[in-house]
Amino acid sequence: MAEVLGLGITHYPMLAGADTHMANLLKSTLKDPDIPADRKDVRNWPELAQREWGDDQGVAAAAAHRARLLSGLTRCREALDEFRPDVVVVWGDDQYENFREEVIPSFCVLAYDDTEVEAFAVLDMIKVPNAWGLPKDTTYRMRGLPAFAKQLATDVLTSGVDVAYSYEQRKGVHFPHAFANTQIFLDYEHVGKEFPYPIVPIAVNCYGEHVIARQGGMAKFADIEAGEQLDPPGPSPVRCFELGRAVARSVAAGDKRVALVASASWSHAFLNDKDWHLRPDSDADIRLYDALVAGDYDTWQKVTTREVVDAGQHEMLNWFCLLGAMSELGLELQWSDFVQTEILNSNKVFALYQ
Repeated sequence: MAEVLGLGITHYPMLAGADTHMANLLKSTLKDPDIPADRKDVRNWPELAQREWGDDQGVAAAAAHRARLLSGLTRCREALDEFRPDVVVVWGDDQYENFREEVIPSFCVLAYDDTEVEAFAVLDMIKVPNAWGLPKDTTYRMRGLPAFAKQLATDVLTSGVDVAYSYEQRKGVHFPHAFANTQIFLDYEHVGKEFPYPIVPIAVNCYGEHVIARQGGMAKFADIEAGEQLDPPGPSPVRCFELGRAVARSVAAGDKRVALVASASWSHAFLNDKDWHLRPDSDADIRLYDALVAGDYDTWQKVTTREVVDAGQHEMLNWFCLLGAMSELGLELQWSDFVQTEILNSNKVFALYQ
């Protein structure tokens, strides 16, 4: 008989970097000449932002933020070890990594065998030192479970939810960091060593209309105002909810102990156009967090694609998948934490369902 654990975590890339660089995204944003000067003036920022920025441009705030995140990750890892899963299924976004102009699937099960992963490929691209002081070419093995992944894809397709599948990583690019960082952060004290559980990633096209237009990254306001050539949207929040339910039914029909994980921070400053990329949309995040705590799935299922994009909550589609699964299985929220920030790009949430 199958047993299931549900987890929600972050794969925030800058957590893998040094505290001195954690506010780099904001520092880069402040150099954008097309953002009004009064918006960039620290004296006009919200009180929390001013306090976090301090007199060291966020270094002390980064250390405190890291401590909160590691506390949440430790609790999730302890629950994972107590549960002893046969496999960990992770919903994560592909940020113009495996999937590019050739094809952008809404959902894709990565039915990979064991894969050698570059631990700090993203940090190396942006010239940020890693938090462990390890060589920048450090790699680790991500164990796969292809037979399980293929059966999962089969079950989901048979249930009426279209999902792509992949047997091989794209050549010449780093492994999608949503999944790479999930293993790193759940094994924070042993980076580069063996993680005891195989991982089956499910890539979600969270970036939708911006995945090719912005190549999954930041954009300057001059380019935005000139008129972006937007892409078709990603899957709707309600469709992600349905995918989660289909995955849950597949898992429940099996005989394995399965951990289902949503890997994503919540609203991202660099995707929050209406606030000039300076801060996440905390109001939108808190509304959904309150609904999560209350077990209010109706509120989540009423969220539209436009609302997600306008709030910069693109990557939260991974969480819609998780909540769909939790609602299908009737698992209850045992613990959660909302980690708010104004200057470190994104609010982060942890959740444990049993």
